[in-house]
Amino acid sequence: MEIKINGRMVALGAISPETPLLYVLRNDLGLNGPKYGCGLGECGACTVLIDGVAARSCSLPLSGALNKSVTTLEGLSEAGQLHPVQQGFIDEQAAQCGYCTNGMIMTLVALFERNPQADEQEIKNELAYNLCRCGTHIEILRAAAKARQLLAERGQA
Repeated sequence: MEIKINGRMVALGAISPETPLLYVLRNDLGLNGPKYGCGLGECGACTVLIDGVAARSCSLPLSGALNKSVTTLEGLSEAGQLHPVQQGFIDEQAAQCGYCTNGMIMTLVALFERNPQADEQEIKNELAYNLCRCGTHIEILRAAAKARQLLAERGQA
Protein backbone atom coordinates (compact mmCIF):
# COMPACT_ATOMS: atom_id res chain seq x y z
CA MET A 1 0.00 0.00 0.00
CA GLU A 2 1.26 3.49 -0.86
CA ILE A 3 0.12 6.97 0.05
CA LYS A 4 1.13 10.36 -1.30
CA ILE A 5 2.41 12.48 1.58
CA ASN A 6 3.86 15.96 1.12
CA GLY A 7 4.35 15.44 -2.59
CA ARG A 8 6.02 12.04 -2.56
CA MET A 9 4.77 8.48 -2.64
CA VAL A 10 5.45 6.57 0.56
CA ALA A 11 5.23 2.80 0.86
CA LEU A 12 3.42 1.61 3.95
CA GLY A 13 3.89 -1.77 5.56
CA ALA A 14 1.11 -4.02 6.74
CA ILE A 15 -1.18 -1.34 8.16
CA SER A 16 -4.92 -1.84 8.43
CA PRO A 17 -6.82 0.52 6.11
CA GLU A 18 -9.05 1.36 9.08
CA THR A 19 -6.14 2.76 11.11
CA PRO A 20 -6.68 6.49 11.71
CA LEU A 21 -4.55 8.52 9.30
CA LEU A 22 -3.15 10.47 12.26
CA TYR A 23 -1.61 7.31 13.73
CA VAL A 24 0.06 6.46 10.43
CA LEU A 25 1.41 10.00 10.02
CA ARG A 26 2.83 10.24 13.54
CA ASN A 27 3.71 6.66 14.47
CA ASP A 28 4.76 5.16 11.15
CA LEU A 29 6.02 8.19 9.21
CA GLY A 30 7.36 10.37 12.05
CA LEU A 31 5.40 13.45 11.00
CA ASN A 32 4.66 15.33 14.19
CA GLY A 33 2.90 18.42 12.83
CA PRO A 34 -0.59 16.96 13.27
CA LYS A 35 -1.35 16.42 16.95
CA TYR A 36 -3.65 14.05 18.81
CA GLY A 37 -6.07 16.32 20.63
CA CYS A 38 -9.49 14.83 21.20
CA GLY A 39 -9.55 11.79 18.92
CA LEU A 40 -13.06 12.74 17.81
CA GLY A 41 -12.36 15.27 15.05
CA GLU A 42 -13.65 18.09 17.25
CA CYS A 43 -10.61 20.19 18.21
CA GLY A 44 -8.68 20.44 14.93
CA ALA A 45 -5.19 19.75 16.28
CA CYS A 46 -4.84 16.82 13.86
CA THR A 47 -5.80 18.75 10.71
CA VAL A 48 -4.10 17.89 7.43
CA LEU A 49 -4.96 18.76 3.85
CA ILE A 50 -6.47 16.04 1.67
CA ASP A 51 -6.36 17.22 -1.93
CA GLY A 52 -6.19 20.76 -0.54
CA VAL A 53 -9.19 20.43 1.77
CA ALA A 54 -8.77 20.59 5.56
CA ALA A 55 -9.53 17.21 7.14
CA ARG A 56 -9.35 15.82 10.67
CA SER A 57 -6.83 12.98 10.48
CA CYS A 58 -7.76 11.47 13.86
CA SER A 59 -11.18 10.43 12.59
CA LEU A 60 -10.23 9.68 8.98
CA PRO A 61 -9.20 6.09 8.27
CA LEU A 62 -6.10 5.54 6.17
CA SER A 63 -8.36 4.17 3.43
CA GLY A 64 -9.91 7.64 3.09
CA ALA A 65 -6.55 9.10 2.07
CA LEU A 66 -5.49 6.47 -0.46
CA ASN A 67 -5.26 7.77 -4.05
CA LYS A 68 -5.30 11.31 -2.68
CA SER A 69 -2.63 13.87 -1.87
CA VAL A 70 -2.03 14.41 1.85
CA THR A 71 -0.21 17.51 3.05
CA THR A 72 0.96 17.94 6.62
CA LEU A 73 2.48 20.96 8.33
CA GLU A 74 5.90 19.62 7.37
CA GLY A 75 4.96 19.75 3.68
CA LEU A 76 3.92 23.41 3.50
CA SER A 77 7.31 25.03 2.97
CA GLU A 78 8.77 25.19 -0.53
CA ALA A 79 12.46 25.44 -1.32
CA GLY A 80 13.21 26.26 2.31
CA GLN A 81 10.71 29.13 2.39
CA LEU A 82 7.90 28.91 4.93
CA HIS A 83 4.32 29.11 3.74
CA PRO A 84 2.92 32.64 4.33
CA VAL A 85 0.57 31.29 7.00
CA GLN A 86 3.49 29.71 8.87
CA GLN A 87 5.43 32.97 8.56
CA GLY A 88 2.42 34.94 9.79
CA PHE A 89 2.24 32.80 12.93
CA ILE A 90 5.92 33.41 13.60
CA ASP A 91 5.75 37.14 12.89
CA GLU A 92 2.72 37.65 15.11
CA GLN A 93 3.85 35.21 17.82
CA ALA A 94 0.55 33.37 17.51
CA ALA A 95 1.44 30.31 19.55
CA GLN A 96 1.50 29.96 23.28
CA CYS A 97 1.62 26.24 24.03
CA GLY A 98 1.57 25.52 20.29
CA TYR A 99 -0.73 22.52 20.46
CA CYS A 100 -3.50 24.02 18.32
CA THR A 101 -1.10 25.70 15.92
CA ASN A 102 -1.03 22.85 13.41
CA GLY A 103 -4.81 22.88 13.05
CA MET A 104 -5.04 26.64 12.86
CA ILE A 105 -2.33 26.84 10.20
CA MET A 106 -3.67 23.99 8.07
CA THR A 107 -7.22 25.35 8.25
CA LEU A 108 -6.02 28.80 7.18
CA VAL A 109 -3.91 27.37 4.34
CA ALA A 110 -7.01 25.62 2.98
CA LEU A 111 -9.06 28.82 3.33
CA PHE A 112 -6.48 30.98 1.58
CA GLU A 113 -6.19 28.42 -1.23
CA ARG A 114 -9.91 28.92 -1.86
CA ASN A 115 -9.99 32.63 -1.09
CA PRO A 116 -6.61 34.41 -0.72
CA GLN A 117 -8.37 37.64 0.24
CA ALA A 118 -10.64 36.20 2.94
CA ASP A 119 -11.77 38.92 5.31
CA GLU A 120 -11.71 38.76 9.10
CA GLN A 121 -15.24 37.38 9.38
CA GLU A 122 -14.50 34.60 6.89
CA ILE A 123 -11.35 33.77 8.84
CA LYS A 124 -13.30 33.65 12.12
CA ASN A 125 -15.95 31.43 10.54
CA GLU A 126 -13.30 29.05 9.19
CA LEU A 127 -11.50 28.81 12.53
CA ALA A 128 -14.69 28.45 14.59
CA TYR A 129 -14.23 24.68 14.86
CA ASN A 130 -10.58 24.79 15.90
CA LEU A 131 -9.99 24.94 19.64
CA CYS A 132 -7.28 26.99 21.33
CA ARG A 133 -7.16 26.37 25.03
CA CYS A 134 -4.50 29.00 25.74
CA GLY A 135 -6.59 31.87 24.42
CA THR A 136 -4.27 33.20 21.70
CA HIS A 137 -7.24 33.98 19.46
CA ILE A 138 -6.27 37.63 18.95
CA GLU A 139 -2.73 36.69 17.91
CA ILE A 140 -4.10 33.97 15.61
CA LEU A 141 -6.34 36.51 13.88
CA ARG A 142 -3.36 38.87 13.52
CA ALA A 143 -1.33 35.97 12.07
CA ALA A 144 -4.09 35.30 9.54
CA ALA A 145 -4.13 38.96 8.52
CA LYS A 146 -0.33 38.90 8.19
CA ALA A 147 -0.55 35.74 6.06
CA ARG A 148 -3.11 37.41 3.78
CA GLN A 149 -0.71 40.35 3.40
CA LEU A 150 2.26 38.03 2.67
CA LEU A 151 0.23 36.13 0.08
CA ALA A 152 -0.60 39.40 -1.65
CA GLU A 153 3.05 40.48 -1.58
CA ARG A 154 4.13 37.15 -3.08
CA GLY A 155 1.56 37.55 -5.83
CA GLN A 156 -0.52 34.63 -4.63
CA ALA A 157 -3.60 36.69 -3.90
